[in-house]
Formats: sequence, C-alpha cells, structure tokens
Amino acid sequence: MTYFFETYGCEMNIAESASLEQILISRGWKKAEDCFTADMVIINTCSVRASAETRIYGRLGFYSGLKKVRNCEPDAKTRSMEKAAEYVKDGPVPLTLVVMGCMAERLLHTFKTEWPVIDYVVGTYSKNKFGDIISAVENGDEPVDLDEEPVYQFAETSYEEGAFSTFIPIMNGCNMFCTYCIVPHVRGREISRPVEGILHELDVLGKRGVKEVTLLGQTVNSYKAQDGTDFSALLKTMLSHLDKTSSPIEWIRFESPHPKFFSDELIEVLASDPRLCRGIHLPVQHGSSRLLKRMNRRYTREQFLELVEKLYAKLPGLALSTDIMIGFPGETDEDFEEVLSLMRAVKFESAFMYYYNVREGTPAAEFPDQISLELKKERLQKVIDLQLEITGEQMAKRVGSTIKVLADIVSRDDKTELLGKTEQNQRVAFKSSPSIIGKFVNVHLDSLNGNTFKGTLV
Repeated sequence: MTYFFETYGCEMNIAESASLEQILISRGWKKAEDCFTADMVIINTCSVRASAETRIYGRLGFYSGLKKVRNCEPDAKTRSMEKAAEYVKDGPVPLTLVVMGCMAERLLHTFKTEWPVIDYVVGTYSKNKFGDIISAVENGDEPVDLDEEPVYQFAETSYEEGAFSTFIPIMNGCNMFCTYCIVPHVRGREISRPVEGILHELDVLGKRGVKEVTLLGQTVNSYKAQDGTDFSALLKTMLSHLDKTSSPIEWIRFESPHPKFFSDELIEVLASDPRLCRGIHLPVQHGSSRLLKRMNRRYTREQFLELVEKLYAKLPGLALSTDIMIGFPGETDEDFEEVLSLMRAVKFESAFMYYYNVREGTPAAEFPDQISLELKKERLQKVIDLQLEITGEQMAKRVGSTIKVLADIVSRDDKTELLGKTEQNQRVAFKSSPSIIGKFVNVHLDSLNGNTFKGTLV
C-alpha cells in the first residue's frame, strides 16, 4: 500500500510527519508519487496564522473532489484529475484521508463533521494510535477509536530516509502564553523528553549517516527533564555522548529559543564547542518594550539588546535570524520606528517578517485597538525593504572567507553545481561531483548572488 504526506507549518510538524513515515515504512508501505494514487493521504496542519488554515480548507475541498473520482461517483469532476480517473478505470479504489497537527487539535470535535471527506482527525495526543489506523486501513476494518489520552508521547526517531540533516524534538508544548499565540492552546503545556530518549535517537541517526541535527521545541531552551537536566546540561551531555560513540554528527542546532531563557551559562556552553553551530534563530517579535509587554513576551527591548551584545561578544562569526511581527494591536508610529531601529542595531542576517493575524481564542483577538490591514501591509513592506538591505550587507562581509560546508544536494539550476549549507545556515553553490554529497568540505566564498553564496571547493 502507498502513502502521501502534505506537511504545513513549523519544523516540529516536519519532524512529526517524518516519525509517522517511519512507521509506515516499517509496515511495508511505499511512498506514492503524488496524492492521486495514494492509498492514504496524511495532511499535517498548522494553526499559527489564519492564512495557514485557509490553505488547508482549500486542500480539503480538493480532496472532496478527489474522493468522488476515486469512488467513481457519477457527479465526479475529472478535469485536472485525469491521473486519478485513469487509476480507477477498473473500478473504485478507496482513499483514506488523515488530518493531524495543530489545526486538527483546535477543531478536534467538529472537523470531521464539517468536512466528511476526512476519515481520521488525529489530535496532539492521538499520534500514538497511528499504527492502529494503519492496521484498520490495511484490513478494511471499521475506523479505530481515537479518544485522546492526556499524555504526549515522543516518537523514537524523526529521521527522514536518506537525509544528512534531521530534526530531534526534545520538548512539546509551551507555558509562555503570548497574547497573540494559539500554540499553548493546541500543543498544551510544556513536556520535556527524557535525556535517554534523545541520546538513543542520536545513536540511531548516527548509524544512518546523519551529519547534522536540529533540536526542536516551542521554547527549546526552557527544556527541563524530570531528572533536573536543563538545556545547557543537555547540550553538554549530548556532546560527551557523541565523543564516546564516535558519532558522525558534527553539527548541532536548535529552534526556537526564547530570549527569556537564554542564560549566560548557555552562552558559555555554545562558545565551548565548535559543533554547536553559530547560526541562531532568536525571535524578537517587536522592538517596542510597550508592545513586548502587551504581547506577554517577558523581556524588554533593552534586555534583548543586552543579550545580543553578549552573544556577539562570545560567539565570533555568529549569524542571528529572527521573527518580526508588524501591526500588533495598539502599535503606534513610534512603536513601529522602534522595530526599525532595533533591526539596524542588531543587524539580523535574515528574518521571518509578517503582520499580525487575529487568532480566535487568544487575548489579543479581543484587544480593541486593531490595526487596519492597509497600514499593516505598508509597515511590513518597510520592514522587508530594510531587512533585505541589512541581509545583503551582512552576507557580503563573509565573501572572501573559507568556511566549512555540508554538501547537500545537486543544484536545480546548474547540474554541475552542488548546494551546501554553512554553519550559519546559509546556502552556498559550488562546482563539484555529487560524490561528496553528505560530506563536510571547505569552500571559499567568491561572491554573493541574492541570498546564495557562490564558492570554490578548496
């Protein structure tokens, strides 16, 4: 039997899709070329922004049509679904549609009623029953009961077949309750993965040739295992374990840390070992202390800038990226100017920039002083323009240096070139044989083309 994943949203969703894919592979399932001929389609959803949910509704409309074609219903529209129509020329072929992720959790008790095309709605705490869903599909049984249990379970591994870089979820949920964010409502409260489970996954990944791992959590540096191990101690334990096992893993990253939990001890740990990459995503969200307080971010502009100063002082070569939200309720012209001035002061090498989306069920949705869409778009464009300027300036400073690169894939635009990533998580294109894919190499950065370096293998 065959499966097909559609994954939307954050790295945690990517990791969770990968862990479920491992279950399917272990049961003998094969990956379908596309959704038209798959026996099971799994849509892993996101609820962070309204636009993400709107896209999912569009996909559910598409799958409603696809199911009609697969069921050979008389009113099925086969336009743009010729492949599916050809697939069922000898009779109906069932399609099982599974919807999981944060949107599934948010609409857990109404989703299937509103969209009968869905066969299974898998909430945050039901992923452990995915094996039962597979068995029911394989045997043609009645749908399994997915009543949720109030315990989150981490998968053994989130490895993606053939990957040299992969994710390791180390915690789930969030206790911060930022006033704009729906994550604590759909992911639940924080739970940290036991250290032994993380070390076991390191071993599994090392044996499969993985060279780089990214630790994941909604506020990853607030990690605290039941035995008292905090994030700094976890990193030191992981590094020691890699040494003892002669692991091929040479780079460790993490996303997304919260500024509140970025301690001096953590900075010292990061400075102590070159395997801890000097490319850090540090979400600031805004530059105004007044709005940061209203967002419940639990730090001020001044505290964030002090943290950045420490990071730059202790970690030479550091590249910072961030999240910036424009148009939060009550944002004045003065607040907005503080965003721009903070960007100029910090000089982020990249940023995810967006305007505030109202999320039902969050406190900010009820704030009276909402900003007009027109003004939000106008301010966002100014932020984007400034960040493009800063990104170009910061990346240009790296031209002329020779750096370590993980060779990743063959370039889509030039088959004689490979694409690799730097320690700062930036892209480099360079001429080389595909035989070095999955290896660390030294590359001289010759020039910059947009946001991609052009280099020469040393």
